[in-house]
Amino acid sequence: MRTIGMIAGNGVYPETFARAARAQEEDIRLVCSAFDGETKPEFAEHVDAIKWLKVGQLGKLIDYFVSEGVTEAVMVGQIAPNNLYSFRPDLRTIGVLAKLKERNAESLFGAIADELAKDGVELLSAVTFLEDEMAQKGHLFGPKPKDKMEEDAAYGFKIAKESSRLDIGQSAIVREGTVLAVEAFEGTNECIKRGGKLGKGKNVTLAKVSKPKQDFRFDVPVVGPLTIETCKTAGISQIVVEAGCTLILERERVVELAKKYKVTVLGA
Repeated sequence: MRTIGMIAGNGVYPETFARAARAQEEDIRLVCSAFDGETKPEFAEHVDAIKWLKVGQLGKLIDYFVSEGVTEAVMVGQIAPNNLYSFRPDLRTIGVLAKLKERNAESLFGAIADELAKDGVELLSAVTFLEDEMAQKGHLFGPKPKDKMEEDAAYGFKIAKESSRLDIGQSAIVREGTVLAVEAFEGTNECIKRGGKLGKGKNVTLAKVSKPKQDFRFDVPVVGPLTIETCKTAGISQIVVEAGCTLILERERVVELAKKYKVTVLGA
């Protein structure tokens, strides 16, 4: 039997992964490390074993996986950015942090992957079992784009790629050739709200991309129903994502909402 450890954050990502894993593997056991205040309590119904931890308890997480016979693990679902900087680390986490030159999400999660490997647990790509849910190129959902909006899609994509290269953020909001907002520490949804307000709800585009040499073990650009809902509320009428690098969560619901709210979604 294949035993996979799930490091489960918030949102629908953990449940989506669990369903896909069981659909593709007949003989699989899912062991979950869940986090207080992040993972949905009802997610326990989707796994074979679960342990509730606080963010920062790396030693307990690894000990739990080892005790359950986990040799592969996957990170699914976000941890709120403020929790990454307000947690109470255990001794193993303190040791990891002491070695880091930069304490951003990428370096922190990379160090966690190294610690897991020391105990024989390989960290898999976060899109394992979900490859078919990655965005393709072209018009994906919602109304077909207008010529002017296609220009903004290309421009926003360029700005977001440059911002991601500088490790600032992976999303940008543009309108008619003007940058309204670039994602930083606040996260994509807050960037959407800020940029949409400045765009006054007219011809506003969200671009969402991957970083150069993106490590898909712990950092996957995602678009889901909440993204569409947030864009609708903020007055953003178009989303462009990076094809082959962006995971579409709850695709049927995304299709439904994009049509209902007239939000165009493109893959570039």
